[in-house]
Amino acid sequence: MSGDEGVRAGQCHCGTVRFEVTLSDGFNSIRRCTCSYCRMRGAVVAMAEMGGIKFLGGEDALTSYRFHTRAAQHFFCSRCGIYTHHQRRSDQNLYAVNVACLDGISPFDFTEVPVMDGVNHTNDTGQPTRRAGTLRFIPAEEIP
Repeated sequence: MSGDEGVRAGQCHCGTVRFEVTLSDGFNSIRRCTCSYCRMRGAVVAMAEMGGIKFLGGEDALTSYRFHTRAAQHFFCSRCGIYTHHQRRSDQNLYAVNVACLDGISPFDFTEVPVMDGVNHTNDTGQPTRRAGTLRFIPAEEIP
């Protein structure tokens, strides 16, 4: 793997799906979403451009799910069920990658994660994407 900070190795829980991803803007693009699917899934994601994911193994084990407008395609391992990434609805040239699948990264590494308003999606409203709030993680040793 390259020394580039934007390039990360990742895999699903069982290790069947293995990949390398070039993050478009490192972890500056992390976010969560309030749409029905993302709300249930609960993942923190970072962005990669189309072609930014290189599969090292198990691509054939990926399955996908589409809902509502069927524009976004959400991928997950057919063996362990872990969501690895999805092709975004608002920009089909971007993938959102589950940071929990990246080696050495946890969603709890980020003390603040922007939460985007996916219930009122920009493709439905014609308005710019709205930030719905911020998800905060405060480690127990920091709680007074």
